[in-house]
Amino acid sequence: MAAAVRAGCAHKGFISVTRRGSHSSTALKPQYDAIVIGAGHNGLIASAYLQKGGLKTAVLERRHVLGGAAVSEEIIPGFHFSRASYLLSLLRPHIYQDLELKKHGLKVYIRDPYSFTPMLEDGVRGRPPRSLTLGADLEKTQQEIGKFSEKDAKVYPDFLSYLERLACAIHPLLDAPPVDIPGLTQGSLRKKITALGSLKPLVKSGLKLGKNIPDFYELVTAPAIKVLNRWFESEPLRATLATDSVIGANTSPNNPGSGYVLLHHVMGELEKEKGAWGYVEGGMGGVSQSIARSARSLGADIFTNRVSIQEEGVTGIILTDGTEVHSKVVLSNATPYITFKQLTPKLIVRCLKVMKSILAVDKLPNFLAAPNSADGKPGPHHQCSIHLNCESMEVLEEAYREGQQGCPSSRPMIEMTIPSVLDPTLAPPGCHVVSLFIQFTPYLLEGRRAWTDEDRERFADTVFDWVEHYAPGFKNSIVGKDILTPPDLERVFGLTGGNIFHGSMSLDQLYLARPLPSVADYRSPVKGLYLCGSGSHPGGGVMGAAGWNSALKVLADFKRL
Repeated sequence: MAAAVRAGCAHKGFISVTRRGSHSSTALKPQYDAIVIGAGHNGLIASAYLQKGGLKTAVLERRHVLGGAAVSEEIIPGFHFSRASYLLSLLRPHIYQDLELKKHGLKVYIRDPYSFTPMLEDGVRGRPPRSLTLGADLEKTQQEIGKFSEKDAKVYPDFLSYLERLACAIHPLLDAPPVDIPGLTQGSLRKKITALGSLKPLVKSGLKLGKNIPDFYELVTAPAIKVLNRWFESEPLRATLATDSVIGANTSPNNPGSGYVLLHHVMGELEKEKGAWGYVEGGMGGVSQSIARSARSLGADIFTNRVSIQEEGVTGIILTDGTEVHSKVVLSNATPYITFKQLTPKLIVRCLKVMKSILAVDKLPNFLAAPNSADGKPGPHHQCSIHLNCESMEVLEEAYREGQQGCPSSRPMIEMTIPSVLDPTLAPPGCHVVSLFIQFTPYLLEGRRAWTDEDRERFADTVFDWVEHYAPGFKNSIVGKDILTPPDLERVFGLTGGNIFHGSMSLDQLYLARPLPSVADYRSPVKGLYLCGSGSHPGGGVMGAAGWNSALKVLADFKRL
């Protein structure tokens, strides 16, 4: 996902990548058919399909560990952290099967229940504050919702069916490149006829949507709050569902297009269970490692190298010792902004406002709304995505407004996960790994000031204080931490602006316009250079689809090179 590419002027055709160490003992060959820059999940998937398609392929990764943002690292001795991405769902099923990822070591723990939103309120007659828990058991979920609104509990199953219909209808668009507009409008009649095939996924999705096309159009263009307000009346349910419309996106539920982000996060499936999310054994690096094993089993090589792309096109790889290796095509899994840093400097101008904090703790958080049992064992709510400061839409909106003004939110939206509850390999006995995904956190502070260590620690303390409100004793349980602000995400993982999706998921940067209309077909202006990362269609989080689609494009083009 995130090879850190040091890019010069792309119109001059120069990109260089450097790394320390190597993840392959295989000797580097003097000639490859294809080279992939960046061993994130999309890059690894592209390499596997290229190799499977008959192209001898090598992968270059800047860092000492595979996975880009889907990576596991032992930052604190004995604790294994998913430093960036932290949940699995949107890995496309056909990739899961084609690359035999289970055979290559991928093990997933599906969460049920999956969402827990505690309230900050006084209990009644000695009872704990209320909370909202959502899970696969529809009857139990309706009982939970009924604590806040019987009307909402009744219509909730219809809402799930509504989202599922829309999500399933657009799956064909995820697993194919966008419509080939240049092919349909330029060149010979034969070329135009061939390009007609690119319309099939769009037609298929349209037929699946059928009479639901108006609903789909509204959801992807409207503010999420407009849709949620029509379905529900209770604030805790609306706010909990609204987190999926802003998570990982620099937007508010009140902004047009946030409805698409909501839909985006329900499009996945796990172990054939639609909409399910889970923890990967060993952390998210387990996904990348299983893909890497599959790619290697097919014959792909993974190296630490330096690549140069000359003005006339791709000419090869130059190692740090001066050795040169040739290749016909290069696929960049870096962000589009990095790949074309000086060619299109305004390609991605909206910085994602999130912070990631991973903590090692010596005991489970004890929430006022769901006190721990006497034996200290995890409760069902501990395996969930735990939404803090999500009691109402106004709380989310105020956090967004502060972030837009360059101020870290004084009451930030926090999504907490504790994967070690289901995966004991992540922490020593009795201890746990806690991940906090925090919004909204500006890339530059008020006055366009860069973050300092003091700023980072101050905001981290604000976040921990809020967790403490919900789970007293939490701060004293922390034995280690790893805090990543947006600039840190950019520095460590090559995520431009700290954007986990490699670019905005707004309507002007989706499908035919992702990342720009001129490069939506994965081909770059530099001959032989392709995009294969999350900055390309279908975008952030849909694991592997960009890698798969770009590999198909390269395999088709390779016959003509």
